[in-house]
Amino acid sequence: MPNAVVSQSGGPTGVINASLVGVIEETHKYSEIDNLYGAIHAVEGIVKEDFIDLKKLGADVLEELAASPSSALGSSRAKPDAEYCEKILNVFKKRDIHYFFYIGGNDSANTCYIINNMASAAGYELRSFHIPKTVDNDLLVTDHCPGYGTAAKFVACALMGDDLDNRALPGIKIDVIMGRHAGFLTAASVLGKQRPNDGPHLVYVPERTVSMDKFCSDVESVYKKLGRCLVAVSEGICDTDGVVWAQKTAAQEEKDAHGNIQLSGSGSLADFLAAQAKTRVDIRRVRADTFGYLQRSFAGLQSPVDVTEARNCGRQAVIYSKSENSGSVAIRRTAGGKDYAVELFRTELANVAEKTKSMPDEFINAEGNGITNAFVEYAMPLVGPLPKTQYLGDYPRV
Repeated sequence: MPNAVVSQSGGPTGVINASLVGVIEETHKYSEIDNLYGAIHAVEGIVKEDFIDLKKLGADVLEELAASPSSALGSSRAKPDAEYCEKILNVFKKRDIHYFFYIGGNDSANTCYIINNMASAAGYELRSFHIPKTVDNDLLVTDHCPGYGTAAKFVACALMGDDLDNRALPGIKIDVIMGRHAGFLTAASVLGKQRPNDGPHLVYVPERTVSMDKFCSDVESVYKKLGRCLVAVSEGICDTDGVVWAQKTAAQEEKDAHGNIQLSGSGSLADFLAAQAKTRVDIRRVRADTFGYLQRSFAGLQSPVDVTEARNCGRQAVIYSKSENSGSVAIRRTAGGKDYAVELFRTELANVAEKTKSMPDEFINAEGNGITNAFVEYAMPLVGPLPKTQYLGDYPRV
């Protein structure tokens, strides 16, 4: 009887384990699948045959697992080439694995695509399905990605608190948020705004270039008006020449297996922007934080919609595998606002593999330093209810 393997790849998220649980739950329903192997550290674990038996996990463990952030099976940044994928396929043959479920981003979709084509050419029956995951929300085809809503909720809540902090001790505060090529996560910084003068007052995303003169001029303008300024910046913002500012400021360019310069693990961009603001705007109190990896694996802060959709995507991948050879699970929004609803559908792996999407123009203001209501309407259903806050400094004096 054929076996299946599931693994998690790339950066962890707050709901990637919910997708894993969805796969496990749905696999239990099919007698056609004998064993469900969990590969430790993604493709590296497959090659090493480092597996655990996921069908032995109890219901109580699965519920705790679905609520746990990060990748419970471990992850990997390995970028498999043809030779690497050949090793994976050999393990599949050895273990009689005919179902491959891979939870990850566009590179994970590409790995599924390569392995499935390789198996087809070799005459080996394999059904490969990609389950979407990314906090960046930058996969093509799907309306949004599991993992984004929870990370966006963290960013929104963090900026709500940071705004109150900035009110208490006014000055310039700069927060650097994940987003190499897409600004969806940084844009979520505006979702918790409740008062007209709430921050962030300026938001910069990779879809719009910004010169240092423009950045400092914007900060100075807000500071003169409000006596303070809270700024949200994507780690991937570029200078007007198209070069990422973090690349210009980094002392050493550490790259991963995909050739990407390390952005989230360094505070160099935050330090650089703070120094520029302090010098050029001539403000004494300037602070900066790099949110880094906190955004994607923060316990106890799941978006209810996000965790439900992530679990359903895992289940749906198994359902598709019964009648389809390969594919990627995608989400289509069928209603918005209070009536928010979605449906899941299958798209070809080639439509998702190694491709990214950017924020639409209508989500970014004309000045390139703020986010529009169109984005808020898009993102709020994915994040869910946010806390309400009070600030007494604007109340009438006696």
